[in-house]
Amino acid sequence: MKAPSDIAPTVTTVRVELGARAYDIAIGGGLLAQAGKRIAGIKPKAKAAIVSDENVAKHYLERCERSLEDAGIKTSRIVVPAGEGSKSFSIYEQVVNSILDARIERSDLVIALGGGVVGDLAGFAAATALRGVGLVQIPTSLLAQVDSSIGGKTGIDTRHGKNLVGAFHQPILVLADTDILDTLPPREFRSGYAEIAKYGLINDERFFGWLEKNWQGVFKGGEERVRAVATSCRAKAAIVARDEREAGERALLNLGHTFAHALEAATGYSERLLHGEAVAIGIVLAYRLSAKLGLCPQTDCDRAAAHLKAVGLPTRLTDVKGGLPDSTKLLNLMRTDKKVEHGSLVFVLARGIGKAFVAKGVEIGPVRALLDEARRDP
Repeated sequence: MKAPSDIAPTVTTVRVELGARAYDIAIGGGLLAQAGKRIAGIKPKAKAAIVSDENVAKHYLERCERSLEDAGIKTSRIVVPAGEGSKSFSIYEQVVNSILDARIERSDLVIALGGGVVGDLAGFAAATALRGVGLVQIPTSLLAQVDSSIGGKTGIDTRHGKNLVGAFHQPILVLADTDILDTLPPREFRSGYAEIAKYGLINDERFFGWLEKNWQGVFKGGEERVRAVATSCRAKAAIVARDEREAGERALLNLGHTFAHALEAATGYSERLLHGEAVAIGIVLAYRLSAKLGLCPQTDCDRAAAHLKAVGLPTRLTDVKGGLPDSTKLLNLMRTDKKVEHGSLVFVLARGIGKAFVAKGVEIGPVRALLDEARRDP
């Protein structure tokens, strides 16, 4: 795979409109090399604590430090173990203490250089250290570029479930260097692609149709990749601007996630099932439930599943290696999710491709029947 370029071609900018807290998402190649210049333009005298994980740090931490230091920004580094296990109270405590050890002030910055785990962890540390420090997201995975780095959701996991302790803390800038994605393992890239497909399935059938025709170009890179990332960022930015704290419309972004988070918990947040893989299965289950309830044509359900399968994502419970708990245990895991309301499950369901909606108080019976059926898929 080619190394990221130091020369940025045309950069697409998406604005997240949040009044005085509005910020830009810059999307394009070579942006890591421009990080110092772009950050100095916003915070010219700030110091920066860069949070990264062991895998990303090996490839990109020195490049990031060099760019910042060339722009006159003093840096310190905080490197955590790679993987979901770092979204824990113990690692969070280490990161906060390291931020304080580095003498970061409220006028300084925390920079999240990594995928979704680093973004969530560093973002939560930035939200709480000194009651709030500026945050810059430099997402290095496709999933983080199109989803978790945007919108201010930060958090860590607990024994009760995923992302159950956290805060809303918007970044001041997001730099999505699409060249970095060339170094992602294919499985990681596919996992992130599930979140791209999700935007089309929520409210943009035209985009989903474009993905069906152009997904191979997205995987190869170039214009198609930048277009897919930028379209996804615009979709999320628009929803976040209208519903920053998930009081209504933003819940649509959880399409497939009620199922997905239960599946991730059931597999121990391990390499057995990546987040985007769980989302892909969850999306298909959400469409199947919609069809079972008479809300969605079966043809649209089949279409959603066929596309996710075509790109190499798992779409069935039986695709999960090592097996899963029974339906009762999966339902119990769903009940610990943040999307439970007054003890009832909340799902994002669909009336068709691009016609998702939030469904509250869904009866357990059809969900249990669907899970029992899905566990027997050939």
